[in-house]
Amino acid sequence: MDRTTKHNKAMAKQKAAVDDGIAKADVERGVSVLLTGDGKGKTSSAFGMVMRALGYGQSVGIVQFIKGVQSSGEEVFVKEQLPGVTLYQMGTGFTWDTQDREGDIAAAQRTWEQALAMLQDAGYDLVVLDELTYMLAFDYLPESEVIAALTGRPESQSVVVTGRGGGQALREAMDTVSEVKEVKHAYRAGVRARQGVDY
Repeated sequence: MDRTTKHNKAMAKQKAAVDDGIAKADVERGVSVLLTGDGKGKTSSAFGMVMRALGYGQSVGIVQFIKGVQSSGEEVFVKEQLPGVTLYQMGTGFTWDTQDREGDIAAAQRTWEQALAMLQDAGYDLVVLDELTYMLAFDYLPESEVIAALTGRPESQSVVVTGRGGGQALREAMDTVSEVKEVKHAYRAGVRARQGVDY
C-alpha cells in the first residue's frame, strides 16, 4: 500500500470516529469548564472564549478574583472596547501582597455576591470566574456553596472557572477540565512579565 492510500484510509477512519462522536453528543445545554494547572494561559484561554461568545452576540459576565490592582490588557480592552460586557474585579490584588486574611475574606465574599448574581441570571450566556480556585484553596469561600451555584445555574448558561488547584470536588462538578502544564517559563530565566503577553 502506497503512502497516499495509507493516509487516505487513516483519515477516513478518523472521520468516521469523529462523525460518530458528534452524532452521540445530543444533549443541548450550557457547559462548565475548569482551566487549571501551573502553566501560563488559563485566563488567556478564558478570554478567548469570551471573544468567541461575543462573536455570536452572546451576553457575557466576568468576575475576576485576586486581580484588579495592576491594570491588565484584558481589563482595558473590556472597559474601553466592550461596554456591553459586565466586568467586576475584587480589586485587592494578590493575597500574598495584602497579607490581610480577614480583609481578603471580606473582599472575596463581596465579589462572590457579584458572581452569584450572574450565575442566577439566565440573561448571561457565559460567565467567567477568573482565579476563583484560589478562593476555595485559601478557604475564603464555602466550597459547598460555590459548587451548588455552579451546578445550579440556568441550564443554557455556560461558566468558565480559572486558577490553580481548586480541589477534587470542583473538578468532579465541572463538565470539562483542562490542565495547563508549565514546561518552561521566561520568568524562571529572569525575564520580566511582558505587557500584552503576561498582563
